[in-house]
Amino acid sequence: MFLKEHRQVALHVACGDITDVALDDNNFIINIEDGMILNLMKEGKREIESALRWQGLDLNVIFNVKIIEKTQEEQDIEKLKELFGNLLIVKGGK
Repeated sequence: MFLKEHRQVALHVACGDITDVALDDNNFIINIEDGMILNLMKEGKREIESALRWQGLDLNVIFNVKIIEKTQEEQDIEKLKELFGNLLIVKGGK
């Protein structure tokens, strides 16, 4: 509610999608994949910490970037795409 009231609507919506979090001492750890939402969250870190304080929680926000491992097949396809570009047509895959 704090973020919405302070006109941080995009950040408010992004926070609604975050489900992988943890508490460790005085740290609120947000586990998130690299990407656009991570960038938005990093830019709004101060506002997120303010929202937590508004709730009576004096926590530091830490972002833990989850690395998604690619399968060997995905790595092979990427390499082939680098080599052949638009000439490569992958059927039934990514």
